[in-house]
Amino acid sequence: MVEIAESSESGSGLLNSGEVKIGSLPEEDSFHRQVSSFGSSGSRNTSPLGRIGSRNTSPSRQKVVKTKPRGLDEETVTTFVKPVQPDVQMEDNIWPMLPEDLLNEILARVPPFMIFRLRSVCKRWNSILQDHGFLKFHSQVPSHGPCLLTFWKNSQTPQCSVFSLPLKQWFRIPFTFLPQWAFWLVGSSGGLVCFSGLDGMTFKTLVCNPLTQTWRTLPSMHYNQQRQLIMVVDRKDRSFKVIATSDIYGDKSLPTEVYDSKIDKWSLHQTMPAVNLCSSKMAFCDSRLYLETLSPLGLMMYRLDTGQWEHIPAKFPRSLLDGYLVAGTHKRLFLVGRIGLYSTLQSMRIWELDHTKVVWVEISRMPPRYFRALLRLSAERFECFGQDNLICFTSWNQGKGLLYDVDKKLWSWIAGCALQSYNSQVCFYEPRFDASIY
Repeated sequence: MVEIAESSESGSGLLNSGEVKIGSLPEEDSFHRQVSSFGSSGSRNTSPLGRIGSRNTSPSRQKVVKTKPRGLDEETVTTFVKPVQPDVQMEDNIWPMLPEDLLNEILARVPPFMIFRLRSVCKRWNSILQDHGFLKFHSQVPSHGPCLLTFWKNSQTPQCSVFSLPLKQWFRIPFTFLPQWAFWLVGSSGGLVCFSGLDGMTFKTLVCNPLTQTWRTLPSMHYNQQRQLIMVVDRKDRSFKVIATSDIYGDKSLPTEVYDSKIDKWSLHQTMPAVNLCSSKMAFCDSRLYLETLSPLGLMMYRLDTGQWEHIPAKFPRSLLDGYLVAGTHKRLFLVGRIGLYSTLQSMRIWELDHTKVVWVEISRMPPRYFRALLRLSAERFECFGQDNLICFTSWNQGKGLLYDVDKKLWSWIAGCALQSYNSQVCFYEPRFDASIY
């Protein structure tokens, strides 16, 4: 059973989250209030009253009228509204009569966080997560959409909140199944989440699926040392890989290690050349891993297919105070950072790497009102990460979250508080039931 806490939106944009426990409770009223598609009578609300004021522009109901005002040919489109039809009530006993495949296909299209509420309907639906037919349809439907996963520990108890961007709601998922040593959130990919930590003097790594509450510890690496890690999932191949680069403190030069879930072991690859890294933040784009370097200035790129490192002499913009690499879609690589030495002249900008000319090209700037609200102090710390051309900014002190859509060029605040405590760790997350930890 998954416990979920959520908050509803208000008109202010930034909200205080109110938590509601959701489990296998058949008497839960909040479910009926929020998921109107499944009412108490099992009816589906198809009333057109909710569409009053909208135009019916179906091609079958359009008529083109040609006129010639002032001697000019002009076409105008006249729309005829279809008569209102009475609402059709769905019979309560229709669900047991549905074929198994059709029912699974319907449930597979329900948002993943709502599945746990539907499991309280009957025993048949309660075992839906173990049904191979449901998982098959679920793997074929489009993704629910990006979510933000926030992880922190409260009195050594793991806590996790997930914000669904499509639903604009917060959901709390219990992470009590994690071992105590799982402390650092490595990242998420394809529905899986990766953690690392020290179990005594041993550095360990694990992967888990928060929705199915399953997890496993990966085999030990060849070198027992805290490493910079990143996980990538191949959904077509139903496998995942974890890449371990240099020592987390940069003290030791260690061979690059790659874990492959197909063979369930780590393999040794080329050691990254001696460089002075800007930060431990990495970005994985088009089967390549990128890191920022100060000496030599530019990027270090690791090719996953060949296991080789190479240097890219892409010089950073002038007066760059702090930069984050963010991977986008279709081989796009972004650089996000502050520009300006003085607080009154600072601004947040986004660049994209021109792979042909090996230069950073500015593509956007954060509007001043958003910048002042996100970072009130010139030296205030922020985090930045991205997925699918979405870039998220979080402020440690202000407890705010800001989202930028690169394709739509749209800035928007994230409803609720993105950081639950000072030690919160945040990443993008794609909820999927069919993501396997093996």
